[in-house]
Amino acid sequence: MVAPPGVGRLPRRDARRRTARAFLPVALAFLLVVPLLVAAHKARSAPFGDRLTVHARVEHGSPPALRARGATVEAYDAATGHPRWTYAREGRQPLVVLPARGDAIALWDDGLVTATVRDDGRAVRWHRALPDAAPWLTGRGGAGVLRVLGPRVLAVVTPRRVAAYRLADGDLRWVLPARAGCAFAPARAVRHDGALLIAQPCATADDWTGEIVAVDELGRITPDRAPLGGERRGEHHSAERPHAEKVLARPR
Repeated sequence: MVAPPGVGRLPRRDARRRTARAFLPVALAFLLVVPLLVAAHKARSAPFGDRLTVHARVEHGSPPALRARGATVEAYDAATGHPRWTYAREGRQPLVVLPARGDAIALWDDGLVTATVRDDGRAVRWHRALPDAAPWLTGRGGAGVLRVLGPRVLAVVTPRRVAAYRLADGDLRWVLPARAGCAFAPARAVRHDGALLIAQPCATADDWTGEIVAVDELGRITPDRAPLGGERRGEHHSAERPHAEKVLARPR
């Protein structure tokens, strides 16, 4: 192509300079955006909105006491009342907290159960969500929902079901659904000789014994069930078995 009269061709070096000048603003903008993206990545909310804060580290001290205080789970020195660590979840409220197997087990208003290392609050070890529990917990609190069945198992009692989790890692052990037309009453459960007796009131009941259910680490206690600890190696059972006579995983 012939250039118009009076217009010379640009040297190749000048063309490269013009290209570099056009690219420079883009490169500078990229360099400015990268730190912002990195900062946003670091500042994003932790999973489940977890916020752990350690206030004081105690070497070889007694385990801290626990309480649900305002919007936090608090571990504090029983002698001084000074907090050792606090655990909060963004926009959530703890309903109840109890000690179990070196952890602080907490129930939150959205139906989440968490296990936090009790001594120093260095980590939340596991989270477990309770199906359909949040609407029921609203306005009723968590009275009687968390029940320790022994050194290895935590039972979570809600009107529709009793679910048992292994304290070591939060694995589901067994599930016991309420009978049709009945509902469990967590606040009315009591301990007796190593068993947890749970009230199960029914709309129409012809036998009062059906309104009380007894469970332990292995599940529902029935006359024909194998003794505690009589689990056979290698057995596998459904998580939704109605009577939960057997476990899902071997205890640790």
